[in-house]
Amino acid sequence: MIYFIALNAIIKREAFRFVQQRERFVAALVRPLIWLLVFAAGFRAALGLSIAPPYETYITYEVYIVPGLCGMIMLFNGMQSSLSLVYDREMGSMRLLLTSPLPRWWLLTCKLLASTSISILQVYCFLAIAACFGTVFPVWGYISILPALIVVGLMLGALGLALSSLIRKLENFAGVMNFVIFPMFFLSSALYPLWKMAESSLVLYWICAVNPFTYGVEFIRFSLYLQPNAGAAAISISASAVFMIGAIWGYDPARGMMKSKS
Repeated sequence: MIYFIALNAIIKREAFRFVQQRERFVAALVRPLIWLLVFAAGFRAALGLSIAPPYETYITYEVYIVPGLCGMIMLFNGMQSSLSLVYDREMGSMRLLLTSPLPRWWLLTCKLLASTSISILQVYCFLAIAACFGTVFPVWGYISILPALIVVGLMLGALGLALSSLIRKLENFAGVMNFVIFPMFFLSSALYPLWKMAESSLVLYWICAVNPFTYGVEFIRFSLYLQPNAGAAAISISASAVFMIGAIWGYDPARGMMKSKS
């Protein structure tokens, strides 16, 4: 029972912090909406009016990039949630949390589940707004996307946790975020198909192909159209496990980077 008490407390704490930071919620929606409503026009002119397979019919470019923008929301939120860990560590509240009698891996998992829940809420709000502007998907797709959002949210949140264990100072985290977020987002299939990238540069294509964010976006994209993508799902789950192991190791005072900061 104490495990679920801790989970409930951490989720409530993250939800209360999120409610207090309304500008964070607005920014999470404005950023992808700008890409959808403004920049999509330029990309559509460059790539053509429609996108080919894996879909049964041709779709507009706006519809194509929405899954990528959902991934953008989860990527930024995963990094921002990790930023709060760095802040808590500097303020001392993180040490109080980690010195509780519960296993450290469970405390980090609770933090990860809390940030993922907030990310999913933001994604569904974005999809609702996008639908108001005519960018709609199959009705059942909005339900089938939920497992993909959970997996991708856990993957990106775990990545943020692993990175936060390496950051010594709060002011250094912004630079690390930019160094991670923008390459992961732009060097993926979030904005353009990989076959378009291959036409431009094989080197960039292979970079996109090894980017775990690419498979997270494809997992979301296929789920929206009720199509299975076992490969993307398997890679996303595997990446989540690897990043989570790295986070647990990093926050272990006996072995990880936390030892050098204590």
